[in-house]
Amino acid sequence: MRGDTGAVLRYPPGSLVILTGLPGAGKTTLLSRLYGLHGAESLPVPAGEAVVIDSFQSRRHWEGRLVWAPYPVRRALVFVTHVGRIRGALARGQSVIAHNRGCAPYVLRGFAWLARRHGAVFHLLLLDTPPDQALAGQRERGRVVAARTFARHQRRWETLLDRVKGGDPAPASAARVLDRAGADLLGHILFTADGARVGIRSPQD
Repeated sequence: MRGDTGAVLRYPPGSLVILTGLPGAGKTTLLSRLYGLHGAESLPVPAGEAVVIDSFQSRRHWEGRLVWAPYPVRRALVFVTHVGRIRGALARGQSVIAHNRGCAPYVLRGFAWLARRHGAVFHLLLLDTPPDQALAGQRERGRVVAARTFARHQRRWETLLDRVKGGDPAPASAARVLDRAGADLLGHILFTADGARVGIRSPQD
């Protein structure tokens, strides 16, 4: 974990925290800043008792190895690899902070089931970035999602965000929304015994 300043977000040990948001919202950027990721990892990154699992790690694992396969096949294999890595970490009793771009209901229900199966508590961390800023983030990174795909993500995202802001985190046990300003202030994500009181606090707390 990088840096000694910034706000602290705490979770109970053994939690599964899924960081989600629109494509280009800044999820990978946030994880890179917090955990010192350099962008070329193809495996999950240990962070104390936790493990950081970015979906791009699975994409890099298969990069150049499936050129013969149609894109839907490559995408499905990357997703299966990503979920398999999360399952493996939970089976080992590790706390998990994982990036996942999709927020479709069936995907979130799958993560909830996976957490229950391994005795973990499922949390959502929603990075709330306005669509225009998310599109700018896509252009900056050089990977622009097709307009139809982005519109589908946006519909699902807005439904989830409205529900969470209304007090319903299901299928997660709890959810927290971070805007970009809050994400910029975040200095640590910790999995500690006092993490039952999930929330952002100053480093002195």
